Amino acid sequence: MPFNFASLSRFKPDTFTLALLVAVAVASVLPVTGQAAIVAGDVTAVAIGLLFFLHGAKLPREAIVAGLTHWRLHLLVLCCTFVLFPVLGLAAQPLALAVLTPDLTVGLLFLCMLPSTVQSSIAMTALGRGNVPAAVCSASASNFFGIFLTPLLVGAFIVHGKGGGPQLDAVLTIVMQLLVPFLAGQVMRRWIGTWVDRHKAKLKYIDQGSILLVVYTAFSEAVAEGLWHKLSPQLLVTLAVVCCVLLAVVLGLSFWISRRLGFSREDEVTIVFCGSKKSLATGVPMAKVLFASSSLGMIILPLMLFHQIQLMVCAVLAQRFARRTD
Repeated sequence: MPFNFASLSRFKPDTFTLALLVAVAVASVLPVTGQAAIVAGDVTAVAIGLLFFLHGAKLPREAIVAGLTHWRLHLLVLCCTFVLFPVLGLAAQPLALAVLTPDLTVGLLFLCMLPSTVQSSIAMTALGRGNVPAAVCSASASNFFGIFLTPLLVGAFIVHGKGGGPQLDAVLTIVMQLLVPFLAGQVMRRWIGTWVDRHKAKLKYIDQGSILLVVYTAFSEAVAEGLWHKLSPQLLVTLAVVCCVLLAVVLGLSFWISRRLGFSREDEVTIVFCGSKKSLATGVPMAKVLFASSSLGMIILPLMLFHQIQLMVCAVLAQRFARRTD
């Protein structure tokens, strides 16, 4: 049977992933430094605030209220996201420290403490013939609770584990840069929600532009600190393998748990996709607020790699789910 090259298209990186690679490449060749870096940092802070304002404005409260009746599914998704992932990350920490650098290990732990994605979770659930309304609710709830839970988890298991608790100024920064804009977006949704929903396709460029700006400034500083002297090809391959193993374990456990708890096939698809993903859109700006700039490039690298792996693997899974017979 002739080889079907079209089947390889599902493994092709998306446009945004390619843009991330370009941002890393530009930062490697033309890093922003000096006074320009200070200005870029201020612009990035404003962009992060705008990003979380739009997150709040786009989050439909109606979807969360409507989905409360399916609380078992949503509770399981939240447990996969904020309990299972962190437990696996903490359990794997000794092994990760043996094969990765300390900053990459912190990045792996941070990845485990992030909320789920919204757009791709819903899209994969729809493609896999899952429970789409439940996916909307679970993914939205995950992002809402992540605003509170991720900083708490980082403070308890990463910052505290390195010898100190979260400082008051760090907490205030989180509140001012993440929580206040998010809540402002939720309040303003009453007046701008219709406009935001109608222009989602255009507003995504603000989301993506903010993330690209954070990535560029983070890798600029990392390059100045000697990133490419610390990160060998062998280390990058090892990190990719670790991300693949982590994703495989979570996918397997989420599927097994949902089956054992007696969920329907449609609900299983929703749980698997919403419970196994991590949000790049939320994670990169959060990392900018939570961690020191000097180590930011290495810390967000596991998330960037995991993001692409999860998209490729879940695209294949969604197509397999779609072909099932009920």
